[in-house]
Amino acid sequence: MRSAAKTAFGPSPRALPSALTGRKTRAGGPSLPRTAPTDGAPPLDEYYNSLFTRFGPQHWWPGKTKFEVVVGAILTQNTSWANVERAITNLRTAGLLSPAAIERVPSTRLEELIRSSGYFRQKARKLKAFCQFLDREYGRSLRRMFETPTIVLRDKLLGIFGVGPETADSILLYAGEHPVMVADGYTKRLLARHGWIGEKAGYEDVRWIFERHSPGNSRWFNEFHALIVNTGKSFCRKQKPLCQACPLGRYLEEGR
Repeated sequence: MRSAAKTAFGPSPRALPSALTGRKTRAGGPSLPRTAPTDGAPPLDEYYNSLFTRFGPQHWWPGKTKFEVVVGAILTQNTSWANVERAITNLRTAGLLSPAAIERVPSTRLEELIRSSGYFRQKARKLKAFCQFLDREYGRSLRRMFETPTIVLRDKLLGIFGVGPETADSILLYAGEHPVMVADGYTKRLLARHGWIGEKAGYEDVRWIFERHSPGNSRWFNEFHALIVNTGKSFCRKQKPLCQACPLGRYLEEGR
């Protein structure tokens, strides 16, 4: 299983960035923290294979168009997907699921339609800010936007009002098929419990682990993140986790 997984997805991680450990090797490079899995512990590929075997393909991100995926990525901040679905249905029914339409619609009307997503005033402003950016930079063309190199586009997205790293990476990965990992709270919690990172590891530290492991593999990032979210909701809960029933439960002692 292990050798086959490496062939499919690349080598297992060898080290973590010093930001996770605060320590350096003698040569000045990052060192492997005691809590991180070594060659004797399962690589990320085995985690992926275990989750995929249990849950199967997740078919993420739900959305009829790339723009709808972008809207979903913005609206899903601090709320459940069920609330986002209601807001998107309202926008679709009102004929407002296009950049031009969201730019034109009065803010009060937009707020009313997305009220179910919570923080609706701020999110209405965020949607308009993204659409104004798309118009200004790319003539409202998502195709042109996603043709921009990942590192350049990510920096541009982070400059939009209300777009943080998680939202930017969700847009890049799920709407644009760019090879980035969405290192959300579910992902950090799982890695911390399995000894890959410390509790103080930041968003970029978590993202780095996956992107170093399988650079350029957007399909792997897409499926892996979706599987992790499913695991976080079903087993790796913030309170009262169900580790024994979890498909990754057998790896806990190896990680520690």
